[in-house]
Amino acid sequence: MLYGRSAEINALDEVIARARDGSGGAVALRGEAGEGKTALLDTAAARGGGMRVLRATGVEPESDLAFAALHQVLWPVTGSLDALPEPQRDALSTALGLSAGSVGDRFLLGAGVLSLLAEAAAPNGLICVVDDLQWVDRASADALLFAARRLGTERIAMLFAVRGDAPVKGVPLTVDVRGLPESAAAELLESRHGVLPAHVARELVTLTRANPLALGEIAAGLTPAQLAGREPLPDPLPGGARLFGHRVAALSAPARLVALVAAVETDLDPVLRAADRLLAEQAVRPGENTGARAGRVALAELEGAGLAEVSGTGVRFRHPLIRSAVHEAAAPADVRRVHAILAQLTADDRRAWHLAGAALGQDEQVATTLVAAAERARDRGGYGAAATALARAAELTPEPRARAARLKDAAAAAWLGGRPGQAESLLAEAREQADGDATMAVEIAQLRGRFALNSGNAAEAVRILKAGDSLDMLADAVEAASYVGDTAAVVELGRRAAAHPEGFLRDTVAGLGLTLDGDAAGPGLLRRALARTGELEDAAEYLWAAAAASALGESDLATEMAARAGQVARVSGMTGQLPVVLEFVATAERVAGRLARSQAISEEGLALARDAGYENTVAAHLANLAALAALRGEEQPCEQQAREALAIAIPHRVGLRAGVAAYALALLDLCLGRYAAAHDRFTAIAAAGPGAGHPTVVWRMAPDRVEAAVGAGDEAGARAALEAYERWSAHAATPESRALLERCRGLADSSEDAFGEALRLHANPFEAARTALLLGERLRRGQRPGEARAHLRMAWETFEQAGARPWARRAQDELRAAGESGQAPPAAALDALTPQELRIAGLVADGLSSKQIAARLFLSPRTIEYHLYKIYPKLGIGSRTDLARLVVLQKASVADDDML
Repeated sequence: MLYGRSAEINALDEVIARARDGSGGAVALRGEAGEGKTALLDTAAARGGGMRVLRATGVEPESDLAFAALHQVLWPVTGSLDALPEPQRDALSTALGLSAGSVGDRFLLGAGVLSLLAEAAAPNGLICVVDDLQWVDRASADALLFAARRLGTERIAMLFAVRGDAPVKGVPLTVDVRGLPESAAAELLESRHGVLPAHVARELVTLTRANPLALGEIAAGLTPAQLAGREPLPDPLPGGARLFGHRVAALSAPARLVALVAAVETDLDPVLRAADRLLAEQAVRPGENTGARAGRVALAELEGAGLAEVSGTGVRFRHPLIRSAVHEAAAPADVRRVHAILAQLTADDRRAWHLAGAALGQDEQVATTLVAAAERARDRGGYGAAATALARAAELTPEPRARAARLKDAAAAAWLGGRPGQAESLLAEAREQADGDATMAVEIAQLRGRFALNSGNAAEAVRILKAGDSLDMLADAVEAASYVGDTAAVVELGRRAAAHPEGFLRDTVAGLGLTLDGDAAGPGLLRRALARTGELEDAAEYLWAAAAASALGESDLATEMAARAGQVARVSGMTGQLPVVLEFVATAERVAGRLARSQAISEEGLALARDAGYENTVAAHLANLAALAALRGEEQPCEQQAREALAIAIPHRVGLRAGVAAYALALLDLCLGRYAAAHDRFTAIAAAGPGAGHPTVVWRMAPDRVEAAVGAGDEAGARAALEAYERWSAHAATPESRALLERCRGLADSSEDAFGEALRLHANPFEAARTALLLGERLRRGQRPGEARAHLRMAWETFEQAGARPWARRAQDELRAAGESGQAPPAAALDALTPQELRIAGLVADGLSSKQIAARLFLSPRTIEYHLYKIYPKLGIGSRTDLARLVVLQKASVADDDML
């Protein structure tokens, strides 16, 4: 029975009830040892009715073994693996050791965990209990928390318990478990020891801070005279591991030895075999059992004392503090000897860690064994476990260069595991160890630069990376300088890259620098690079192609290349690149006017970037979401997301993302007709230097800047912005880039012909609608309402379909002023869908199954089916075939409209 925990139980019951009803969620119980977290988990799990329960408990000896806890949770349901999408199934099977291979993608693995839990939740729901999360191995914790952050429509409740301040990343609900209320603590004492004198009960409650475990253990150790108040209580009262110290000390020597073995190994078979061997080889008191079954006899004593229990094939202490008490009572030499014996009786990762535990001083053979364990963990997607193993291997490595290399590899693994702080610390240590080794120093510098670019100061990344001479390092430096907006650095680095042999990457990097420097050879190099896009295979290469197109002023081609990068990243098995790639995909979709799709992609990218610890990518997606909110006229979300993006981008000197966030605020003013405010903001962005603004942002916002200047009555400002845009677009050849230039000329020169030419050239329907609105306004105000109406009607319908409400209202108002007060354009059928539903509908139309869609979006197949269940009634249809037909028909309708 639990005393005084009704509030905590109610909080857990609420999470479980919501999950039972199809709204999954997670909760973390946080408290110190002995506060009753495990009892709360057990009680909550028992109250789930018909819901299935899966559980795992973290234990210190397994905290370095990749996926040990995941085995505990998922082993009972591995029979459902075949229901998973193939990429998720392969990743999870490899992690659990059910198949050989090298998947190594933690996003796929996390999605696989989510999908398998969703299968296990059928039909009545699932409660997943994870106790002592602070000792769960990092690979398992990462995968389980990835799933916990994506439970939205699953019938799953995930209950975590954690000691102290160990992080539970992304779980929004925390229940603090503290000492019992005084009345409940007194009731607990009375239930176990009868009625105590009030002053004794009060003193025990005060001194133990009403910790249930401490109350029980201390009271059980008191004499009758102490319980009766005739003698004083011990001073000080035992606490922490000392709670069980007297009980461990009371064990026989063989039982203490078995306890020590069980404290460093949880599998029953090696525990018994090691105990038998250790008891046989050491002198014990005369008359004690040292035969072949001595370990079993000693284990029975340990169980009889209520300190440990055998469960299946494992040995577990009744409470983690008992393990701490056993360790505290043991001599270090005895601990090393136990590890040494266990290393002879175990294999693979367990053997590696027991060898490390037995090591005294540096040992290359043991270090090599740990490196092999790290490689196995890394191949299965356990980057956190790999980082830990490599860091320990480095400690054991005698030779400085090898030590530095292992620290560097540990840093890379920590980074890929979403732990940038640990990665930077390991890399700093690697730098110290690599003193004097030029090759190693360059490799470490490149990693430092990449770390800084993704999560730190981008200007510092430029400084670090530009010291290298290899083409890869120069390309990384150009990428960093491009994020900062440091044109001078891009020019310098591009000229250095030109000295390398011809090729796609060399032509792109050199071409970018030369083009920015006004060198006539630059655009030719970029054209030559773009001519090779048919040979590209990697997502990063497509992003370089997008940069080349952007430098030529061809935003539509840049959009296409970014979209290809996203497709490749999703299917190539290199989804670790995905958060960064999605920055550019989401921007491309926004520029193309596909606002709902851009929203869904940025929301996905934001979640993945936070999972990965990519702070600068977080800023990128926030900035794009702010721009989308501006286009919809949503002031509060726009301002909040822009502020959050700027709070990262400005101190990190990421001018590209700071520029987009500032652009979102200016765009909001423009959308809402606040031309003077918009003009001021656009002017400030154009004047911002590296780290606060960006040339690409200035180029892409030029049509908006011209419109704001004209609206504010600043004809000279509009003309200056147009001239700058003409210079940037001098080498642009695509129709859309020429259309935008013509629209700017139409505004600055008040030229109807330029507007007409822009409409003829537009390939982007959203931008065509903006041009049509401007031309329609001009015609209506020129007393030509009949000519204006067709342009205004087209603009109104396009903006309504895109969800760009401020422009839709503006077009509607102009259309009414032109004499047409007709009904609002019929909403496209798909407009009823959420951004996520719209993405799923598009993938269905592409012929993908629910499993394939789940693999693309890192969701479970059951989540996809849930969304389809919601989509069908919204659209008045009943099948995937109907949905695919509807999507295709709407696309065809848009294409037909574009031809008009």
